[in-house]
Amino acid sequence: MENYEELLKVLLEAVKDKGSNAVITGNSSEIPVGVSNRHAHLSQKDINTLFGEGYNLTKLKDLSQPGQYACKETITICGPKGAIEKIRILGPARSKSQIEVLMGDCIKLGAAQYVRLSGELSKTAGITLVGPKGSVQLEEGLIVAQRHIHMTPEDAKNLGVCDGEIVSIKFDDLRGGTYSNVAIRANDTSKLECHLDIEEANAMGINSKSKITIVK
Repeated sequence: MENYEELLKVLLEAVKDKGSNAVITGNSSEIPVGVSNRHAHLSQKDINTLFGEGYNLTKLKDLSQPGQYACKETITICGPKGAIEKIRILGPARSKSQIEVLMGDCIKLGAAQYVRLSGELSKTAGITLVGPKGSVQLEEGLIVAQRHIHMTPEDAKNLGVCDGEIVSIKFDDLRGGTYSNVAIRANDTSKLECHLDIEEANAMGINSKSKITIVK
């Protein structure tokens, strides 16, 4: 038993000495991946304009994050150089409309590319939304979502990270590699999951069955 405790001490010291280069590994810290395509979060005011006064979105299916769901309804978004149809709306309604697209979509639309976390919309690109009953001109709100990991505060503690921290993540799939600039989003309403858009996932051969580990 004494030898075991000495070995454990040596191993713990070795991990500590690795400092910022340590990789959080092991089955308990493998984080599932959610891959997202372009989508829209709309305010109730804009829903009313696009679909008619008092319109209620139709839930299609629940999403992995608690309380969020995909809706049956879609819209068209229009930029200076082009348009993209069938942008899926996600519910529930938000206080301010936000459109999340891919880097390639910005080129097609002729819109500036702003990589932001959800809700950080100040001084982002504007976009026109078109629905069956009307249109809305957003002065800002078009973003490319920054890579991020949702988790609870307990998850954050177990993984040795904190809300707002920026980390890197490692993939061991066939085209595996590392992504940097990944934001930690820890709160009581989240479920552990790393969110990437479909362009990022395709670049490394990632799908919903992939797992990642955090590199600090």
